[in-house]
Amino acid sequence: MDLGLQGKVAIVTGGGSNIGRAISFMLAREGAKTIIVDIDETQANKVVGQICALGGQAMAVNADVTSIASVEAMVKHVLRSQGQIDILIDNVGWDSPQLFVETTPDFWEKVIALNYRSHLNCLKTVLPHMIARGYGRIVSISSDAGRAGEFREAVYAGCKAGVIALSKSIAREVGRYGITVNVVCPGVTVPESEEEISGASMWGPAEGIRQFFTPEAQEKAARNYPLRRLGRAQDMANAVVFLASDAASYITGQTLSVSGGYTMI
Repeated sequence: MDLGLQGKVAIVTGGGSNIGRAISFMLAREGAKTIIVDIDETQANKVVGQICALGGQAMAVNADVTSIASVEAMVKHVLRSQGQIDILIDNVGWDSPQLFVETTPDFWEKVIALNYRSHLNCLKTVLPHMIARGYGRIVSISSDAGRAGEFREAVYAGCKAGVIALSKSIAREVGRYGITVNVVCPGVTVPESEEEISGASMWGPAEGIRQFFTPEAQEKAARNYPLRRLGRAQDMANAVVFLASDAASYITGQTLSVSGGYTMI
């Protein structure tokens, strides 16, 4: 199937690690000019180098998506260098699992900023350009935690549920301009190697999520999935890139769980 991505300009936030990294590679393989937006410039440049070595086109842009000013500067840079933005993959996310009663307002603020406000910032900044052009493909990464709730992830789950409702609402507003907006909800997607993550990743060695997904815990968790395995970053990339393509031009406002059947809604 020709996905029609040749020459398209695609922004992937958090494109240097895990799911974002896999999406960046796949978009580039399909012929898109991939803009890897990441707060970890070193990791982003490493992925760009790997993509270019395989014959793809990619560029790294350092930005903090929790800051509207930083996002505006990033979008201006992309438009100056590429002339257009066809695809936005809102992928940034972060959590450190803990019981809600043990969380603090400072923790809430970080989770909300990374998992919800980042989407507001990117949508607010990119949409005017897409509306003016009469074309756009937006895919936001939520989580099955946002569809079903999840133990030790109350604030994260609330933000991810907000991403789903936000995306549906935006899809209703901008469909008339030829813009589609869809959501992919991963289940647990553990990086296969340290090569795939940056120091800022929620899967980094300093983050609390690691303690919950030791090899033994991963094996136990996989038994909760009908397909009896946890997700791989490539599983997510396959769905995201399809929804970002013209092959999915009549799909909008939809939420797709890519989670081995963990939730069936």
